[in-house]
Amino acid sequence: MADRAKNTRATVIPCLRYRDAVAAIEWLCRAFGFEKQAVYPNEDGTIAHAQLTFGNGMIMLGSVLKHETEWGQLIKQPDEIGGAETQSPYVVVSDADEIYRRAKAAGAQIIVDIKDESYGGRGFSCRDMEGRLWNFGTYDPWPQ
Repeated sequence: MADRAKNTRATVIPCLRYRDAVAAIEWLCRAFGFEKQAVYPNEDGTIAHAQLTFGNGMIMLGSVLKHETEWGQLIKQPDEIGGAETQSPYVVVSDADEIYRRAKAAGAQIIVDIKDESYGGRGFSCRDMEGRLWNFGTYDPWPQ
Protein backbone atom coordinates (compact mmCIF):
# COMPACT_ATOMS: atom_id res chain seq x y z
CA MET A 1 0.00 0.00 0.00
CA ALA A 2 2.78 2.46 0.89
CA ASP A 3 4.34 2.18 -2.56
CA ARG A 4 1.31 3.95 -4.10
CA ALA A 5 2.39 7.25 -2.59
CA LYS A 6 5.09 9.27 -4.31
CA ASN A 7 8.20 9.82 -2.21
CA THR A 8 7.76 13.55 -1.76
CA ARG A 9 7.54 16.07 1.10
CA ALA A 10 3.80 15.70 1.71
CA THR A 11 1.42 13.39 -0.11
CA VAL A 12 -1.82 15.00 1.08
CA ILE A 13 -2.31 18.70 0.29
CA PRO A 14 -5.57 20.45 1.22
CA CYS A 15 -7.07 22.58 -1.57
CA LEU A 16 -9.26 25.53 -0.60
CA ARG A 17 -11.35 28.13 -2.42
CA TYR A 18 -11.76 31.72 -1.26
CA ARG A 19 -13.99 34.49 -2.58
CA ASP A 20 -11.12 36.95 -2.11
CA ALA A 21 -8.12 34.67 -2.59
CA VAL A 22 -5.72 37.62 -2.92
CA ALA A 23 -6.69 38.84 0.57
CA ALA A 24 -6.79 35.27 1.90
CA ILE A 25 -3.20 34.63 0.81
CA GLU A 26 -1.98 37.72 2.65
CA TRP A 27 -4.10 36.93 5.71
CA LEU A 28 -2.99 33.27 5.92
CA CYS A 29 0.65 34.35 5.73
CA ARG A 30 0.22 37.07 8.37
CA ALA A 31 -2.09 35.16 10.74
CA PHE A 32 -0.73 31.63 10.55
CA GLY A 33 2.79 32.03 9.17
CA PHE A 34 2.31 30.41 5.76
CA GLU A 35 4.79 31.42 3.06
CA LYS A 36 4.02 32.03 -0.61
CA GLN A 37 5.66 29.43 -2.81
CA ALA A 38 3.74 30.21 -6.00
CA VAL A 39 0.84 32.50 -6.94
CA TYR A 40 -0.70 32.41 -10.44
CA PRO A 41 -3.23 35.20 -11.02
CA ASN A 42 -5.92 35.21 -13.68
CA GLU A 43 -6.16 38.19 -16.05
CA ASP A 44 -9.03 39.64 -13.98
CA GLY A 45 -6.96 39.64 -10.76
CA THR A 46 -8.51 36.55 -9.22
CA ILE A 47 -6.23 33.65 -8.32
CA ALA A 48 -6.05 30.67 -10.67
CA HIS A 49 -3.77 28.72 -8.34
CA ALA A 50 -1.57 29.42 -5.33
CA GLN A 51 0.71 27.29 -3.20
CA LEU A 52 1.44 28.29 0.38
CA THR A 53 3.95 26.35 2.45
CA PHE A 54 4.31 25.75 6.16
CA GLY A 55 7.41 23.72 7.00
CA ASN A 56 7.23 20.61 4.83
CA GLY A 57 3.46 20.99 4.39
CA MET A 58 1.47 22.92 1.82
CA ILE A 59 -2.00 24.12 0.98
CA MET A 60 -3.17 25.03 -2.48
CA LEU A 61 -5.88 27.59 -3.02
CA GLY A 62 -7.68 29.59 -5.66
CA SER A 63 -10.52 32.03 -6.15
CA VAL A 64 -14.15 31.03 -6.19
CA LEU A 65 -15.08 31.79 -9.79
CA LYS A 66 -18.64 32.62 -10.79
CA HIS A 67 -18.35 30.73 -14.07
CA GLU A 68 -17.20 27.48 -12.47
CA THR A 69 -20.08 25.09 -12.81
CA GLU A 70 -18.43 21.74 -12.08
CA TRP A 71 -16.77 22.91 -8.85
CA GLY A 72 -19.51 25.39 -7.97
CA GLN A 73 -21.97 22.55 -7.54
CA LEU A 74 -19.57 20.57 -5.36
CA ILE A 75 -17.82 23.19 -3.25
CA LYS A 76 -19.74 25.56 -1.01
CA GLN A 77 -18.28 28.25 1.20
CA PRO A 78 -19.00 27.88 4.94
CA ASP A 79 -21.40 30.84 4.98
CA GLU A 80 -23.50 29.16 2.26
CA ILE A 81 -24.15 26.15 4.49
CA GLY A 82 -24.82 27.77 7.85
CA GLY A 83 -21.16 28.07 8.83
CA ALA A 84 -20.66 24.31 8.69
CA GLU A 85 -17.36 22.82 7.57
CA THR A 86 -17.01 19.26 6.35
CA GLN A 87 -13.24 19.12 6.67
CA SER A 88 -10.59 21.19 8.36
CA PRO A 89 -6.80 21.09 8.14
CA TYR A 90 -4.68 20.26 11.18
CA VAL A 91 -1.29 21.98 11.10
CA VAL A 92 1.52 20.61 13.28
CA VAL A 93 3.41 23.55 14.80
CA SER A 94 6.39 23.87 17.12
CA ASP A 95 4.81 26.66 19.22
CA ALA A 96 1.01 26.68 19.34
CA ASP A 97 0.93 29.72 21.64
CA GLU A 98 2.83 31.83 19.10
CA ILE A 99 0.45 30.87 16.25
CA TYR A 100 -2.51 31.46 18.58
CA ARG A 101 -1.30 35.02 19.31
CA ARG A 102 -0.75 35.71 15.59
CA ALA A 103 -4.17 34.36 14.65
CA LYS A 104 -5.94 36.42 17.34
CA ALA A 105 -4.04 39.56 16.33
CA ALA A 106 -5.16 39.01 12.71
CA GLY A 107 -8.80 38.71 13.79
CA ALA A 108 -9.27 34.94 13.63
CA GLN A 109 -12.42 33.75 15.40
CA ILE A 110 -11.25 31.35 18.10
CA ILE A 111 -13.55 28.31 18.21
CA VAL A 112 -11.61 26.14 20.69
CA ASP A 113 -9.33 28.15 22.95
CA ILE A 114 -5.72 27.06 23.29
CA LYS A 115 -5.31 24.15 25.67
CA ASP A 116 -3.26 21.09 26.51
CA GLU A 117 -4.82 17.94 25.07
CA SER A 118 -5.29 14.74 27.08
CA TYR A 119 -3.67 12.72 24.27
CA GLY A 120 -0.64 15.00 24.15
CA GLY A 121 0.21 18.32 22.57
CA ARG A 122 -1.22 21.80 22.88
CA GLY A 123 -3.49 23.43 20.35
CA PHE A 124 -6.53 25.46 19.32
CA SER A 125 -9.11 25.78 16.55
CA CYS A 126 -10.19 28.95 14.76
CA ARG A 127 -11.98 30.32 11.72
CA ASP A 128 -10.12 32.35 9.11
CA MET A 129 -11.28 35.55 7.44
CA GLU A 130 -13.87 33.70 5.29
CA GLY A 131 -15.06 31.29 7.97
CA ARG A 132 -12.95 28.22 7.17
CA LEU A 133 -12.08 26.09 10.18
CA TRP A 134 -8.39 25.51 11.01
CA ASN A 135 -6.73 23.45 13.74
CA PHE A 136 -3.19 24.10 15.03
CA GLY A 137 -1.30 22.08 17.58
CA THR A 138 1.96 20.62 18.75
CA TYR A 139 0.63 17.05 18.66
CA ASP A 140 2.58 15.13 16.01
CA PRO A 141 0.86 11.89 15.00
CA TRP A 142 3.96 10.58 13.21
CA PRO A 143 6.17 8.25 15.24
CA GLN A 144 9.61 9.70 15.87
